[in-house]
Amino acid sequence: MRLEVDAGGKRLALEVEQSMLVDAEAFFAKMDSDMDAGWRMGPEWIEHPDRVQRCQIAADKLLGALSTANENLALLMAGYILKHLPNVTGVQIDMGGEPLSTEFFFASPAPGGQPGANQGPHIGRLAAMERAGKEVSQVYRVGKNYRFATLDAARNQWTESPLFETEGEANASRLEAVKRRFDELTGTPVR
Repeated sequence: MRLEVDAGGKRLALEVEQSMLVDAEAFFAKMDSDMDAGWRMGPEWIEHPDRVQRCQIAADKLLGALSTANENLALLMAGYILKHLPNVTGVQIDMGGEPLSTEFFFASPAPGGQPGANQGPHIGRLAAMERAGKEVSQVYRVGKNYRFATLDAARNQWTESPLFETEGEANASRLEAVKRRFDELTGTPVR
């Protein structure tokens, strides 16, 4: 598996063997366990990092590994990202100490639902619900506010929502975003 990395204009491709993903399962589980307790991402403390934020944390560690020429750690962090973000092809790591600004890029889906294929607006309802739930992150805290991220298929990157004052407002808006994506995937007319 391949991950294209852009770190401050320096571009490189990391090749991660499938066997490494299996061998590193315990390491990835330990990373997730550590992040379950919350994580400082730049100036923000994130109590419950979601999948995208966890990969942003891994990307920040990837940057550290690259700057110290620690190839093994770099491959592990690339492997973590590849394992946790289906169809990810690349990452643009924020160099200003703001991991929340790190962006990921994804392959377009291919016909028949295979990675890299165009699944179009007419897939099954169950598959559409699962995919819509994956393409809209859970709500997470940013300082005193809340937000979520949505996968922008046209640009193949995650886009963050506006900030919400309460978690309830953010969750309500997230549910609307999931419903909109579900409707797009199933071809349901927008009301």
